[in-house]
Amino acid sequence: MDVLGVLNLGEIAQYFSKMAMFPVFDVAYYIVSILYLKYEPGSVEVSRRSPVASWLCAMLYCFGSYILADVMLGASPIDYFHNNSHVLLATAVWYLVFYCPLNLFYKCVAFMPVKLVLVALKEVVRTRKIAAGVHHAHHAYHHGWFIMVITGYVKGSGVALISNFEQLLRGVWKPDSNEILNMSFPTKASLYGAILFTLQETHWLPISKSLLICLFTLFMVTSKVFMTARHSHGSPFALVESWVCHLLFHSPLGCDDSHDHHHHPAAAAPAASPAKTKEELNEGTRKRKSKKAE
Repeated sequence: MDVLGVLNLGEIAQYFSKMAMFPVFDVAYYIVSILYLKYEPGSVEVSRRSPVASWLCAMLYCFGSYILADVMLGASPIDYFHNNSHVLLATAVWYLVFYCPLNLFYKCVAFMPVKLVLVALKEVVRTRKIAAGVHHAHHAYHHGWFIMVITGYVKGSGVALISNFEQLLRGVWKPDSNEILNMSFPTKASLYGAILFTLQETHWLPISKSLLICLFTLFMVTSKVFMTARHSHGSPFALVESWVCHLLFHSPLGCDDSHDHHHHPAAAAPAASPAKTKEELNEGTRKRKSKKAE
């Protein structure tokens, strides 16, 4: 009993849910987001040819979820840019990732142990954004369950949902990479998390918000860190989704569109070695092109 009294999970969860995200967690979010932008094909070339376009892409990676959620809720899409400290911080990260001498900053944050820590901190921010999106929508549309789910979903994965628009800024058009058609694990997790937080907000889930934030953050951090360390882009939901889709929508068992979408035969890794992520494959392609140009 004394141990349970010392380890009061309710108080820990309450403290964790109220912990400030700025600046440490937000910096980690910006670093990982812009790091993934640099992995995209042509992003480095764009940063040399048009820094303005590169900066706009970076801001979409950092604030795309806020922009899309504001548009959905009838607010100005540039409303979040009044947070000067956040914009300046994201801009500083963008400059260091793309223009730091000898690529030192990029090499430091891409170093796997450091990257795993940054990925974990980013998932903390993602969970908080989902919860905040659902709460905001609940305040505006008290009985709009679907609006709460959609807003939380957009807050958690808005960057991926507007990826096609961001690609246009880089001069790339890949409609088959639409995130709705090929949902990645963070996008799926954001949707499921939005449903859970909506149920909690409407008192259908008998759990406190702080405890739900703590538990969902733990799940997201564990899953994303493990997947990043293993160079995997699968999904912990794959088995359950396969059976549910088979029963409800007559989909073939074992079908994983996102896996097929990211694994092209030409870029497939040997069976004995772990599969590389989409970002790492893009980074390898960019480096090979740079060597050929030299």
